[in-house]
Amino acid sequence: MATPSTTQSGLNFLTSRRPALIAMIHVGALPGTPRGEKSVAQLAAQAVEEAKLLTDAGVDAILLENMHDVPYLNRAVGPEIVAGMTAVCAAVRAATKLPLGVQVLAGANQAALAVAVAAGCQFIRAEGFVFAHVADEGLMAQADAGPLLRYRCAIGATGVAILADIKKKHSAHAITADIDLAETARAAEFFGADGVIVTGTATGSPADPKDVAAVRKAVGVPVLVGSGVTPDNLAAFAPHAHAIIVGSYLKKDGDWRNAPDPTRVTSLVKSRDGLMNV
Repeated sequence: MATPSTTQSGLNFLTSRRPALIAMIHVGALPGTPRGEKSVAQLAAQAVEEAKLLTDAGVDAILLENMHDVPYLNRAVGPEIVAGMTAVCAAVRAATKLPLGVQVLAGANQAALAVAVAAGCQFIRAEGFVFAHVADEGLMAQADAGPLLRYRCAIGATGVAILADIKKKHSAHAITADIDLAETARAAEFFGADGVIVTGTATGSPADPKDVAAVRKAVGVPVLVGSGVTPDNLAAFAPHAHAIIVGSYLKKDGDWRNAPDPTRVTSLVKSRDGLMNV
């Protein structure tokens, strides 16, 4: 990987160990959402506990996401979600020195940037960065790259890296069926993404290693795998991925809705470290 630019400085951890391990914290349902039952303070305390476990286990970075806020809103999530995620991320920032990322579902990329700046996060995960697609939440008709990068400049967030999903999971891509994954990745790079993320069809569903390899050949920015990685398939992705983002496998019974399982976290870290020693 090339030397990071100023913007990519938030991804310095990708240069130290490959593939880097980014562990997910799925923040509990925030107040105001259909499943919201706990206060922001309670959710923050839970996230801090998970962050400490993940840090002690040896992961390289942490990504926080409001995945329990189902059903999601399409891009415009409301100030209460931004405020809640900022409080949770700030609490985690105070509890660990690991690089932190944030994603605000669904497609609320400007909100994620605002949270990142306020809470001291190093990167965001963005969906709908290039091309239109049909998501669970409906049509994401406008690619977000143009507005998002201008917003990043406007709020002084140029040090926050943007990792863009390409033909992301939980979405239909028939509207861009004539544009393959590699070309989508090239478009994301051309439009200013600091890294691209390849996923399977759903949360916990593995990507195709051949797809990851094709994207790696197509772009010069970091390539990440964003779903379905386990100790059993990690070796297939390692030659092509700068990092893996893992949520489901790390949780009790492999279910993203559960709390992290220390045994599973340790198993994945050891599997990754074992590959580095080969």
